[in-house]
Amino acid sequence: MSDTFKALERAPRDSRAPLAGILDAIRFNADGLIPAIAQQHDSGEVLMMAWMNREALEETLRTGRVCYWSRSRGRLWRKGESSGQQQHLKGAALDCDGDTLLLQVAQTGPACHSGRRSCFYVALEGDEARVTSEPLIDPDALYGKG
Repeated sequence: MSDTFKALERAPRDSRAPLAGILDAIRFNADGLIPAIAQQHDSGEVLMMAWMNREALEETLRTGRVCYWSRSRGRLWRKGESSGQQQHLKGAALDCDGDTLLLQVAQTGPACHSGRRSCFYVALEGDEARVTSEPLIDPDALYGKG
């Protein structure tokens, strides 16, 4: 754990630190990425998990429109650029060791490429997996037939 996050453990409520120093202390993985969990700001529903590099995080904080790093595309991915289902940032927080990000977002439509509201729709129950929700939008309608 970095000295920065260690010092924050004992910081009183409403203490402030320069953002640049916090961003420098984030524990990005070997690929320069940090997991980012997107949660609907008003309901608390967990929508998805994706990856961010520093550039994606800085853009998200600067613009208020959530941007991730797409490992499959090898480039920045602005949520909704192909589907129109955007995420607008309402708040962001790092965990205690600075290696996971929680984004409070306002999600338009489904967050999942499957057309479902949340990516977490496969419940593991005993010796079975159960699909817990229907798509809100047909994925072909979101992305075109592929």
